[in-house]
Amino acid sequence: MTRYVDQSLEQVRTALLEMAGRVEEMIADANRALAERDSTLAESVILADPLIDAMEKRIDEDCLLLLALQEPKAIDFRCIIAIQKIVGELERMGDSAVNIAQGVLQLNAESPLEPRVDLPSLAEIARGMVRESLDSFVRKDAALARSVCERDDDADAVYHRLFGELVGMMRSSPGKVDRALHLLLAARNLERIADHATNVAEDVIFYLEAEDVRHSRPPSAIRALGANPPRPS
Repeated sequence: MTRYVDQSLEQVRTALLEMAGRVEEMIADANRALAERDSTLAESVILADPLIDAMEKRIDEDCLLLLALQEPKAIDFRCIIAIQKIVGELERMGDSAVNIAQGVLQLNAESPLEPRVDLPSLAEIARGMVRESLDSFVRKDAALARSVCERDDDADAVYHRLFGELVGMMRSSPGKVDRALHLLLAARNLERIADHATNVAEDVIFYLEAEDVRHSRPPSAIRALGANPPRPS
């Protein structure tokens, strides 16, 4: 029975990694489509979405069967629960990549926005967090997972900087509002991808250490006030 559980769990892990690879490809393609104004590549990202949805459903069903028909030991039980959560996060990352790709199609209908906004820096942080969160699962590395959680502050800081730049552009140049808004939505989706990567890292920590670290840190905006909290008026 234990051997059967091990084999079934390994098959589920393999399916998860296949899904993860496809989602990472979607994110990379969406970012490249945005940088290079490549509508064909953006359309390929959008077309990939149904496959990701189907993979999520299949993996989730396999996990439920393992839980219902077998009696996995504690760490295997946590692994199955973590996989169910991770595939949900991956599906949402795919949705964010699709949102970016749809924005690319809208942006490409107009001339490029000048001056250029530094979205690649946020894209690089988000992609790195996704890669490291998944690596932490494969390597069973809780320390790497914790480092991903810490990097969420970096993604938030870059996103807030881009938000300020784009809002300032919309206020000063009404003719750029539509294009700036699409870029702002792209930045928001990149920030959401980073959030999902953080959630994956938290799921890995739960799997490996049986510790629930969700909501254990205050939001970055609150932490920034830590040394100098506002005085009551």
